[in-house]
Amino acid sequence: MVGLKNFSLSLSLSEPMAATVAGIKHLAESGILTSVPSNYAFPLANSNPVSGSEIPTIDFSLLKNGTPDQRSQIIRDLGNACREWGIFVVINHGVAKCLMERILDACHDFFDLTEEEKREYVGKHVLDPIRYGTSFNPAVEKVFYWRDFIKIFVHPVFHSPDKPASFRKVASEYSTSIRNLARELLRGIAESMGLEGCYIDKALGLDSSLQIMAMNFYPYCPQPEVAMGLPAHSDHGLLTVLMQNDIGGLQVEHKGKWVLANPLPNSFLVNIGDHMEILSNGKYKSVVHRAVVNNKSARISIAMAHGPSLDALVAPAPELVDGKNHPPAYRAMKYKEYLEMQQSNQLNGKSILDTIRL
Repeated sequence: MVGLKNFSLSLSLSEPMAATVAGIKHLAESGILTSVPSNYAFPLANSNPVSGSEIPTIDFSLLKNGTPDQRSQIIRDLGNACREWGIFVVINHGVAKCLMERILDACHDFFDLTEEEKREYVGKHVLDPIRYGTSFNPAVEKVFYWRDFIKIFVHPVFHSPDKPASFRKVASEYSTSIRNLARELLRGIAESMGLEGCYIDKALGLDSSLQIMAMNFYPYCPQPEVAMGLPAHSDHGLLTVLMQNDIGGLQVEHKGKWVLANPLPNSFLVNIGDHMEILSNGKYKSVVHRAVVNNKSARISIAMAHGPSLDALVAPAPELVDGKNHPPAYRAMKYKEYLEMQQSNQLNGKSILDTIRL
């Protein structure tokens, strides 16, 4: 067989999140594919040049426990990474290696459930606290992405699927550890902008902040050169903390080229989201990134998105705005409204952020 040209997702616009067919994992592992179905094919999907540049590295232990001089230098390094790249690698982060391994195992176990079991978690709205699906938003997409996912709201209220049995406990432990890491990074980033360390915490209500765990499964692909795991896009929220298995696939845009973000042992990738760009009045740019696939092994990534409180009105920090040289670059919008708008449309670079630029 030379692919499944007539394969489609059969989703109605009236039920945008209600998947009626198996995810791409089921199809990829069925043994019947020799090429990518036409409705998964992106012309020239991976043709852009790839740079050999290295993403900046931040030693978290020096931010948390370093001497005053060491901490000051790390804060400067954080600022440079946010300003020049929008992404950085975090090492010596204090999250137990065994916990990182357990959450990856739990992710594997979830996607190994039967399609019937996984369909119990199909959501119908972008703000459903547990939502299993495929692609990104098949209701509005003309070409689908080589990816299955489950998204779970884990803060301010913790949610979890009931299957597999071990999932809830490890997801709770991991979410708490990553939330503590993110809040400490946000303190350092605030200081790098000349604000008080607690500024973001207070201004955006981080005690009730929205934390989303997005687990992504990118299966083996018979033609990785024509398919995409996820197209170029920026994230909503303030920070996304990403862990991958040992299969690379993340690429970030830097100075007009794509840079491979290969997984390093016992590290996290942290990228700036749209709401950090808004808060900083454009000083720190959210990074555009994409996920490519391969024809050798499945890739798993676990992205922990950290945003403001859903009801927070996000606008440029007044301390970073002046009428003459730095006027407001974005209009204020509630985080909930922005999230619904982004998640209900197609992924396309910074197209959603562009709608609120002044």
